[in-house]
Amino acid sequence: MVVFDWDGTLVDSTGRIVDSMQRAAAAQGLATVSDFAVQNIIGLGLPEALETLWPGMGAEQQAAMTEVYARYFVSDSSVSMDFFPGAHALLDRLRASGRNLAVATGKSRRGLDRMLHGLDVGRYFAATRCADETVSKPDPCMLNELLQELSVSADRALMVGDTTYDLEMASAAGVASLAMTHGAHDEAILRRHGPVAVCHNLNELNNWIENNG
Repeated sequence: MVVFDWDGTLVDSTGRIVDSMQRAAAAQGLATVSDFAVQNIIGLGLPEALETLWPGMGAEQQAAMTEVYARYFVSDSSVSMDFFPGAHALLDRLRASGRNLAVATGKSRRGLDRMLHGLDVGRYFAATRCADETVSKPDPCMLNELLQELSVSADRALMVGDTTYDLEMASAAGVASLAMTHGAHDEAILRRHGPVAVCHNLNELNNWIENNG
């Protein structure tokens, strides 16, 4: 089984997330944070991300921020967002090879389903997990749930992600991880978490999987 993170791994959405978060924060009058700080919370569930960026945020303000952020991300941001080059070809090849494909993401269920439908790719994935229906990364819960649902042992799975949260989750679940450098976190930081490989684009990932089984 190959489990993919979504944002920054399959979808080039880092810039849109940062833009949407910064515009939402300005609209809500929150303290200014750097783009780098926002980029580094990508991969967490939204409540965990907001608490990291603005510690002590109350429930009412968190709910308001969530609503405004979602509006910017879905429709009001001018930053483009699409699959990384080679994504469709990669998914086609992996599915044709008989591998189970899954998604483990910090997105909400509503957000992921919207993108699966909008990009017409839901058919590729045998199972998906989102942060708002289980536990946010780096806890291994969502990955363990995917293994159980698809009856795959940890030693027969690979987690592909662009953040340390993905790699930490995989390590905690006893699953091998592979790091993508075209997303949110720097290559040097990703390498510290012991991925079996580091790939710079999806064509490299496809070649690595073909050569390493």
